[in-house]
Amino acid sequence: MRDTASVRGHLPDENPGFVGRRTELERVSAALAEHRLVTVTGVGGVGKTRLALRAAHRAAERYPDGAWWTDLGQLDGERLLVALVADSVDLADHTPGTSAAGLCRRLADDRLLLVLDSCEHLAEPCARLVAELLAAAPGLTVLATSRRPLGVAGEETIALDPLPPSGPDALALLRRAAGEDFPAAGPAGEICVRLEGIPLALELAAAQIRLQGAEAVRDQLGSRLDAPPGARFDLLAHTERVWPSRHQTLRAAIGWSHELSTPLERLLWARLSVFRGPFDLASATAVCGGGPLDRATLPEALDGLVRSSVVRPPDAAGRHRMLDTIREYGATWLDRTGEAGTVADRHAAHFRGLARRAETEWHGARQLRWYRTVDAHHTDLRTALDRLLRTDPDAALDLVGSVAFAWSCRGRLREARDGLEQALVLSEARGRVRARALWALGVTLVLQGEFGPAQDVSERCAREARHAEYAEPAGTGAGRDRPGDLTLDAAALAGLLALTTGRPTAADVVVGHVLDAARGGPADSAARLRCHLVRVFALTGLGRLVEARERALRLRALCEELDEHWTRTALEYQLALTGLLEGDPATASAHARAMLEGTRRLGASLGVALGLDVLATALAAAGEGERAADVSGTGEAYWRSTGQPRRGLPGLRALHEKYTDTVRASIGEPAYEEIFLRALTGLPQDGLDRALRGPGHA
Repeated sequence: MRDTASVRGHLPDENPGFVGRRTELERVSAALAEHRLVTVTGVGGVGKTRLALRAAHRAAERYPDGAWWTDLGQLDGERLLVALVADSVDLADHTPGTSAAGLCRRLADDRLLLVLDSCEHLAEPCARLVAELLAAAPGLTVLATSRRPLGVAGEETIALDPLPPSGPDALALLRRAAGEDFPAAGPAGEICVRLEGIPLALELAAAQIRLQGAEAVRDQLGSRLDAPPGARFDLLAHTERVWPSRHQTLRAAIGWSHELSTPLERLLWARLSVFRGPFDLASATAVCGGGPLDRATLPEALDGLVRSSVVRPPDAAGRHRMLDTIREYGATWLDRTGEAGTVADRHAAHFRGLARRAETEWHGARQLRWYRTVDAHHTDLRTALDRLLRTDPDAALDLVGSVAFAWSCRGRLREARDGLEQALVLSEARGRVRARALWALGVTLVLQGEFGPAQDVSERCAREARHAEYAEPAGTGAGRDRPGDLTLDAAALAGLLALTTGRPTAADVVVGHVLDAARGGPADSAARLRCHLVRVFALTGLGRLVEARERALRLRALCEELDEHWTRTALEYQLALTGLLEGDPATASAHARAMLEGTRRLGASLGVALGLDVLATALAAAGEGERAADVSGTGEAYWRSTGQPRRGLPGLRALHEKYTDTVRASIGEPAYEEIFLRALTGLPQDGLDRALRGPGHA
């Protein structure tokens, strides 16, 4: 989950360059108070996103369940629309279905504001989804931005004009962007009028003012905007009917910035348009290099695009972005150069390589760094996967098989399943790539509670692993006489499935058999470590608690030495469960809190939900009824964010019910319910903070 926040929900930080719009803000605020769907329309670059963000920040306190932001500009089709919206409202997408039903259930009882930014390219699917959500969730309000209305019944449309060209707000924006206090009369005022007060056009002009001065910019703009339409840089074709003349002005302004760029900057601008998410210099070099753009010239060209406001300055992590309107312009030029397919292929190859490196680094000290890298580049990994599914299904299977486990850990189960299932159908690849993808799909299905399909995939995974390691001349494992990592992972999947369906003996047998036959120890590979983890849980389920605890402590020490986070977190859960089974709630509580710290670091909402359940059980076992009720209510909130009913290992469920019944009786049913409901309806992050503070804290 996200780090703690002062209010429920998630909104990006506001743009410090926001100026004016007082009347428009009041109109949006009034519309939100009266209507359940408000759509801000207008030309690209007019400031729809900024206005919606400012309005959402102002209105957030009116919605007990928060204000949540969804950037739809990163999607190039509707297939992942529901998944993206679900992720934006912290629904971790663990449900097996592909419809909006889980999202409707998540929002049904909430009073929240959902902001859908940049709907124009998905207007029809957005309209269908919004209509379904509004029908299912009476307390939901939707604020959308689009270049045209969505066309949903009851929609209130607010058409956003540019800033008044001769008014103070347009000049204030130009001053702020250029960093210069221009007089109202003179070149700066003329620039505002010539650019019709369009905010994006003014920002582009401000960048040139910093380089050339206001008078030179005014003169150049005059020659461009006074030219006949055919001479303007009228490249972007738009079908929407909103402000067509101002589209022409904006295109002319962007085209003017394009002309003022150097040839290398223009080439880089076109090639950068393939990125749909943030990119750093290394990614830009890998994807956009070639020809005159090399390691010496590309950074300078990128700096030039930043200076001219075509590319946003780097954030704290060194990542740049392009606004959609500017990216679309670059994409048009890229298509005209004939390089669109080539650059898209390089983009896909780059992110396939990133996915492979992430998988390689999973077992070791760089696990957390690469886990976060995969998360940060999620949009471009999806873009690369979609490209490869069309052009090279075998490479698509390799990419999604490399990142699907990380996606599942992050809660993107539906996306992992969707990508894996598509690639497995389209690709004819055999061996390691297919076995690994089947393993990842099996884990995803188990986490979704789809045990029947998971059993089928588990069996296919085992057969593919045997084929890869024993039938093929160049196996990927330890040799034909010994199981390798593919067979070990297939066994770990079978063991995980057995554990979650209440068969610890079967889990112990399947992983024990493979581990006994394999060479090496748990530190040798991620697959070996996963098998040892399953065995620890199997021993716990069999009641061999002393042996399970000793093995878990040895594995945890090894994970600390490796700086491995995921397995360490799972071991803390097992040690907490062992403490409960041995009648030591204090030890169980300590391990549960360690697990929660790890799962929060990984952003794994399902893990947080499981950890809160074991902590609530330990607190109840210790007789701390009020704290148990508080943690249990927070746990229920996290379970609802996963879209799943409360579940966990069979042994824990029985203990949870037993000790919860005891503390309900000790503090009284009304008191327990009051605390539980207060935690359930409060900020989940605050509840998690309280749970992590431990004894002796309020």
